[in-house]
Amino acid sequence: MAPSQDIFSPQEFEQVSKYLLKTTRPYPNVFVPQCNGLARIQPKEELLMQRVIESCPFKGTMSFVVGGALGAFLGLFSSSIAPHHTAQMSTRETLLDMKSTIVTHSKNFAVIGLMFASTECIIESYRGKSDYKNAVYSGFVTGGLLGYRAGPKAALFSGTGFAVFSLAIDYFMHNSSMFNPQ
Repeated sequence: MAPSQDIFSPQEFEQVSKYLLKTTRPYPNVFVPQCNGLARIQPKEELLMQRVIESCPFKGTMSFVVGGALGAFLGLFSSSIAPHHTAQMSTRETLLDMKSTIVTHSKNFAVIGLMFASTECIIESYRGKSDYKNAVYSGFVTGGLLGYRAGPKAALFSGTGFAVFSLAIDYFMHNSSMFNPQ
């Protein structure tokens, strides 16, 4: 007796595959590997939102808002422990002083966040790379612009200080076990 061969025709194979996999591909001639999860075609609205969120104006605006909120919190904290109040102040004077401290810190942090995020995004777009150098260049530009009011020497020192701090923060964020658990 000859060994039996089970050979499916292409139509039978497609029917069995559909039955077993319970899926139908929208584009049967296009093979999309799905080893990292289900791949799908994104709708136009989702692509539009992704482009908006990844744009430099959006990143700058969000950094402005978040920086202002962080500055307000730090201003509230620093006004509560301010050592420069030696005389007894009324409640009204205390609240006005707290308000001015909060507003000052909020404005400063908002502007620094806007400047840093915007310059980093512009540099990243220009270079076409996302690495630590973008943060260093952006830190130098931001620090230099902030220190320029005091002169070119202060701008150089301020830019260098911001660049080194940006490098340290970027190194910590990419190499810390707190942000990259194993």
